[in-house]
Amino acid sequence: MNVFVTGGSRGIGRAIALRFARDGAKQVAIGYLRNDTAAEQTAEELRALGAEPTLVRGNVTSQRVLDEVAALGPLDVLVHNAATGVIRPALETEDKHWDWTLNANARALLQLARVAAPSMPDGSSIVALSSLGAQRVLENYVLVGTSKAALESLVRYLGVELAPRIRVNAVSGGVVETGALEHFPNREEMLRAGAANPVGRLVTPDDIAGAVAFLCSKDADMIRGQTIIVDGGFSLLVSG
Repeated sequence: MNVFVTGGSRGIGRAIALRFARDGAKQVAIGYLRNDTAAEQTAEELRALGAEPTLVRGNVTSQRVLDEVAALGPLDVLVHNAATGVIRPALETEDKHWDWTLNANARALLQLARVAAPSMPDGSSIVALSSLGAQRVLENYVLVGTSKAALESLVRYLGVELAPRIRVNAVSGGVVETGALEHFPNREEMLRAGAANPVGRLVTPDDIAGAVAFLCSKDADMIRGQTIIVDGGFSLLVSG
């Protein structure tokens, strides 16, 4: 199995890459922006699990990175996990913030699909990582939430268009304690809220990785264009 995970050097992306290696993937490529140390560490972990790692460094929307993805050969699994964004109230955002966030989180999936899908074999999978902010309003999350809503819409369109050969779905996670939360001024409040779900604990990167692995398995063959929510039931609750 040949796998590529964007944002695969840390956090949820790392957990996804390692899950595929544990499940027997022989080639696991990970995309990352600039943290060489984290990428090398994850590569060593992949090797220890029997997978051959490939590091793809740079902005996932750049033509150079897209060319490197094309050079990976036919992919059995493409996971778009990389995400970024400006965390500000709507009226404090600028057009450049919109472009940066929407391009990296949503447009990149379409760019990756255009590059990878033509050579992906029958039965292969594309999975995108979304968040509850695509449907719910979170503080200072207007740009990222909008980009994730666009991402989920794109998943539906690709899910139908590519359905004869490729499964395309998304996984939307609840609050996960990763380095990404450091950008939120209300981090501690988010962690408390995220743990206040019916299960009684935070969602972990491995929880998300398990859902991604399922969507890439034959057991998910008739799941197309869907967003699977992994939040311990948090989004079902009526808040005060």
